[in-house]
Amino acid sequence: MPLRHLSPRDQHLFFEYGVGPAVPVPDPFLHRAVERQAAATPRAVAAEHLGARITYGELDRHADAVAARLTREGVRPGDHVGLFVRRSLPMVVGLLGILKAGAAYVPQDVGLAPAPQLAHVIRAARTRVVITVAEHAHRVPLPAGHRLIGLDEPLPYIPGPRAPEPRRNVPVAPDDGCYVLFTSGTTGRPNGVKVTHRNVANILLTAPGDLGIRPGDRVAQLLNIAFDMAAWEILGCLAHGGTLIIRGKDIAAAARTADVVIATPTVLSGLDPAACPRVRTVAVAGEPCPRPLADRWASRATFFNCCGPTETTIVNTMSRHDPASPLLTIGRPTPNNTVYVLDADRRPLPVGEVGEMWAGGDCVSAGYLGNAALNAERYAPDPVLGGGRRMFRTRDLGRWTPDGELEHLGRTDDQVKVRGFRVELDSVSSVLESVDGCVRAVTLKRDARTLVAFVTPADVDPDRARRAVADALPYYCVPERVMPLAHLPETDRGKIDKPALLRLAEQRTAVAR
Repeated sequence: MPLRHLSPRDQHLFFEYGVGPAVPVPDPFLHRAVERQAAATPRAVAAEHLGARITYGELDRHADAVAARLTREGVRPGDHVGLFVRRSLPMVVGLLGILKAGAAYVPQDVGLAPAPQLAHVIRAARTRVVITVAEHAHRVPLPAGHRLIGLDEPLPYIPGPRAPEPRRNVPVAPDDGCYVLFTSGTTGRPNGVKVTHRNVANILLTAPGDLGIRPGDRVAQLLNIAFDMAAWEILGCLAHGGTLIIRGKDIAAAARTADVVIATPTVLSGLDPAACPRVRTVAVAGEPCPRPLADRWASRATFFNCCGPTETTIVNTMSRHDPASPLLTIGRPTPNNTVYVLDADRRPLPVGEVGEMWAGGDCVSAGYLGNAALNAERYAPDPVLGGGRRMFRTRDLGRWTPDGELEHLGRTDDQVKVRGFRVELDSVSSVLESVDGCVRAVTLKRDARTLVAFVTPADVDPDRARRAVADALPYYCVPERVMPLAHLPETDRGKIDKPALLRLAEQRTAVAR
């Protein structure tokens, strides 16, 4: 990557800031780390759900039985196996069993995903075998020639003693798939992203991605299993000997008993820090975090603000936030990873200039399934690391601060044109979130001339909020309307449901007419 156009200082900082620390990863396989926990403390509780528990020894034995069953059904290393379940103890058993069989798990929440989506996932991931439980088997649109295996077969799933299955040494490689996740598909059909064992181990088995989880720590499992941050919750907990607290319908009930919480800002904003005195560590990612939310939690716990799309394996930058810091940043690259801030011609930019963030290193996933054109658009040879390594175009905008932290400045697709002027929607939302009493704000483009904004809670003064934007930003950035809401609608992955907000804006505009 040519650096001659940069000053000598910026050439030096390109590497100092953009290249994460080189750290050895203790094991490239998360399921083997879980096996070691089971061997060391078989009676320790691995997971809890609605009063039921499973120990590490029981989890290991049941997962071995699932792996043996999959092998008998012809599953081989490199295959993809559907994991179509709801939050439960069998969910964890099935996930671990698939990994033990050498396959990659393809997770879907069978209670939320519509049948056409499940059919697309089965087809795109080529999952000849799907695991579920009998209660939800009727929801799986199984094509002819495919096999559906119940986690409650051949016996009901009951934690407790069971004759162990002989463990087979399955030949799996670090660059084989660990899981296949499907992106949200807001611009079309969801794309399957293949993430390898090496990718996942690199973030979960090194600091700070391991979140300091120790044996006996209680880790909340709040998120949809089809969302990559659920892998952080589940595998990050079990690989370190923690107890996974799988939530029911009450998110707060699970969080209240946890030491570690991993969430989107939207999910976290529904929790009261004062009601969660046990929480020691919090990590957020998936969408921009409002500064007031970060400050509120960072005053009580170790708080990590993180960033990274599915294609760069959960997160690839992390920042431990201090409420006294002048900025809320997304930090620096995690170990064995890199971040490059580049211009439109893929040339490195000086510190302080805004560009698109490209990610390199061990976080870069294997790519999209069956989509060569999209792979060519989003993945490119990494000229810094070389050796056939690739970097990924995140579509996130950012810049380096003078002290080497990354400031996240929205998405390239969040830059919209209004009345011919370019507007960064996140900049408008940031001003709204600075208004007293505003906890969360979202700004959207309604048409070529109009922005609309939504704020929580419902008692935020909309006129005052509009004036704050007018005082801070050009006139074309001022939303035509600010709508206070008690709660912002969420997608099934715990992010803001922007299409639902736009529909709400249209409904209220129609009523006003």
